[in-house]
Amino acid sequence: MKNIAASIAISTLAATGVEAQEERRRIAPPAVYDVAPGLGHFTDSVLFGEVWERAELQPRDRSIVTVSVLVSTGKSAQIGSHVRRALDNGVKPSEIGELITQLALYSGWPNAISAVQEVKKVFDERKIAPVANSEEARIELEAAAEAARTARVNTTVAPTVPALADLTNRVLFGDLWQRPDLSARDRSLVTMTALVAIGQPEQLPFHANRAMDNGLTQSEASEAITHVAFYAGWPRAMSAVPVLRAVFEARAANAQPTSTDTSKDTSSMDIKITRANTNPAAGPADYFTGDVEVGSRFSADAPATVSGGVVSFTVGARTAWHTHPVGQTLYVISGQGLVQKVGGPVEAIRPGDVVWIPANVKHWHGASPDQAMSHFAISESDEGSSVTWMEKVTDEEYASKPAID
Repeated sequence: MKNIAASIAISTLAATGVEAQEERRRIAPPAVYDVAPGLGHFTDSVLFGEVWERAELQPRDRSIVTVSVLVSTGKSAQIGSHVRRALDNGVKPSEIGELITQLALYSGWPNAISAVQEVKKVFDERKIAPVANSEEARIELEAAAEAARTARVNTTVAPTVPALADLTNRVLFGDLWQRPDLSARDRSLVTMTALVAIGQPEQLPFHANRAMDNGLTQSEASEAITHVAFYAGWPRAMSAVPVLRAVFEARAANAQPTSTDTSKDTSSMDIKITRANTNPAAGPADYFTGDVEVGSRFSADAPATVSGGVVSFTVGARTAWHTHPVGQTLYVISGQGLVQKVGGPVEAIRPGDVVWIPANVKHWHGASPDQAMSHFAISESDEGSSVTWMEKVTDEEYASKPAID
């Protein structure tokens, strides 16, 4: 009888010990375990038990990424706990303040002001003195890169929205990006994170390149996207993956040594022939309406950035609205098609027609309502990106077609 009692006591103590151990491992708010025990499990074992422990990104950087997501997406209720963690992980109060300042221009003033209210509570709680502007020398931006960026803004933005172009050059890059209160690397990490979190992957190529130019490694950039998935959701992170891959590939290609010596032996360089109907694939439903097939795709070797393929549209099929950073050329092979820039008329295109769409002009193209159409499409990439996809062309927009004679 005594042995049975002892066994029961030992079992009870063991069970109590396990429960206590599980209790100590709990990180999520208590209500989570009552309402969503699965969420509690993933919070403890995956998010904090695995992701936050990964060495590919230091705890300080993970805190910067997390707070950037919360501020840029307006998740004010979560900011306080993660600002405390950020301070514990070595992020300075002045860096947190500058992170918020940076995001005011990339995710809006309301998000930044809301974040300030929550951060002030933490600063008061920890008796942190008011933050002052840094007196260190301003950061000097790379002259050639800035000249190229300024020229691009003056060409693509200034003719349409001159005030925005002026503020971009004078305030955003002429002032904010030069403030020493946050390192260039961390400022890039904050911006890149926010763009992914708010679903703006088309802006990512420029800032991902800038981040790595500022010292962020490729593995750190990759891990930042992984971390963002838990705080902004898988769809946001997944949308960033192909963009980041293109940036990595472009940087790798540009890193290959090149020569301007025309006497260089080119006997080992082969002419490439992409045969007709090579690797045909259906056009992604996210970017096309109707049945579309893309074949004979090609991509030139670096340093060239040109790529293209044959796109075949069935009757009524068309692309979504989109833009190209360096423009696009279409050569109509067969059938009859339509093309339109935003705000312009729908125009008919026929075999032999060559269509040039200028850089960053929002447009769509596809088959006519009563005939299929095939065209050869050629475009160039800029910083790893050759197209930015937008919303689909509605049936009403498509119906405003011209008469085909």
